Amino acid sequence: MTQASNWTIRPCQPEDAIAIRDIIHEVMTDICAVGPGFAIVDPEVDDIPAAYAGPRAAYFVVERDGEVLGGAGIGPLAEADPSICELRKMYFLDALRGQGAGRPMLARCLDAARERGFRQCYLETLPHLDAACHLYEQAGFRRIPASMGNTGHFGCNRFYLIDLRATIGDGRAGSQSAAPVQSPPRFTDLQDIP
Repeated sequence: MTQASNWTIRPCQPEDAIAIRDIIHEVMTDICAVGPGFAIVDPEVDDIPAAYAGPRAAYFVVERDGEVLGGAGIGPLAEADPSICELRKMYFLDALRGQGAGRPMLARCLDAARERGFRQCYLETLPHLDAACHLYEQAGFRRIPASMGNTGHFGCNRFYLIDLRATIGDGRAGSQSAAPVQSPPRFTDLQDIP
């Protein structure tokens, strides 16, 4: 369990299903990411604890005073090399944003990915989510020019990848710079990147 002065990061439990579903719906509506092509319509949103119960997945929540205020998880990237995971459904309510929970939550997810044998972690987001993009870049994620795998999130248009085997000066996960990709527009493996 990761703990700060006023919040705790812990594994998601079955009793968190409704809270995290409601958080995802609230945040995605606030950021105008609703409808087909966005995670809000993923069937797993209705039962996050069950969806992330498998051996190669994990989901964590941030809790303060018994209230779940956000969450994030990792799982295999669909239709991709099995060594690549996806950072999924990292959403925090306004009450938690700016409180320093993003970096430890991201670190917790990347540690879980390494523990499950993943070598790279991919994520998709939106360019107008400046704070999130900054967080990912500070953690060592590098932008790549096209989507990987098949998440079904065609509404997202900013893509990142990190090499989980590399570290940077302070020991955090880092990345070997991902080279720009000309084609194909979709990748299934990091080796597809020229």
